[in-house]
Amino acid sequence: MESLQTSLFSVNINNFEERCISVFRHQAQNNIVYKEYLSHLGIHFGQVNHFEEIPFLPIGFFKSRIIKNGDWTEQKIFESSGTTFQTRSRHYVKDLNWYCKVSRYIFESFYGPLKEWTILALLPSYLERNNASLAYMTDYFIKQTKNENSGFYLYNYVDLLRVLKKLRKKNSSVLLLGVTFALLDFAEKFDGEDMSHVIFMETGGMKGKKEEITREQVHSLLKRQLNIKEVHSEYGMTELMSQAYARDGERFYGPSWFKICLRDVNDPFSKPVGQNYGGINIIDLANIHTCSFIETEDIGTFYTDGSFKVLGRLDHSDVRGCNLMVW
Repeated sequence: MESLQTSLFSVNINNFEERCISVFRHQAQNNIVYKEYLSHLGIHFGQVNHFEEIPFLPIGFFKSRIIKNGDWTEQKIFESSGTTFQTRSRHYVKDLNWYCKVSRYIFESFYGPLKEWTILALLPSYLERNNASLAYMTDYFIKQTKNENSGFYLYNYVDLLRVLKKLRKKNSSVLLLGVTFALLDFAEKFDGEDMSHVIFMETGGMKGKKEEITREQVHSLLKRQLNIKEVHSEYGMTELMSQAYARDGERFYGPSWFKICLRDVNDPFSKPVGQNYGGINIIDLANIHTCSFIETEDIGTFYTDGSFKVLGRLDHSDVRGCNLMVW
């Protein structure tokens, strides 16, 4: 397993399939839940020779079972958001340093070194819990900037505005990462302010705070009220080690070891026929300690350049997640 972990950052288009099959065979033998699932499907790991043949573990198992590849003691358990009466997904994390290393590598691949950024965060619904992966990642990013202006804000929008205005004069790279309802509240409160020097990145999620609106409507409001050209987006899940980013606010790109595969929305074991639209399956080879092959409850579109759009969620799925809006 250590060799599979250390080789992650050298995954590319030429060796992806080889690495993918290696991870699959390792997890098919050592992940008890995944092994049981494959057995129920009548699939032996030796029969799978192409990544498109790999079965994906339904994400619901993260709610009902302990998903581990091997036997080890976790450093932390990340939990998904949700309502009081919902069962939350639980991601058992063997190595928090691994999570930080992966997240940092991905962010810096798209946006450059963290030390060159000022990162401010509006994540009230996540900070009010102590087990959210997004809050943990953001806290790590903030610390890596080593910038006294970086930090978290709950609902103290006035202080946030003051800092953002101060940063305009410093001519530095500024990122405001926020849950959608908080960004909308900020924009409504300071409608007309010029925030063109700031990159706004939404993680999705109204969490019952506001009426659900489309993603396009959210971005349109933020751009108009704050005088910005683009709204960036982050796609992450409690069950994943990796993240994907949409710098144009529409199409997400992940790292080289992260791949989207579409399935028929009515048949989880079939590809969609005649259309580039379906349920999203994710290969995340950074999930070396848990399961790298996950059948999500999102619906999306996949493009030949490796990017994807998330269009919504299946009707039966729970209302939760890091990027949840009516799209």
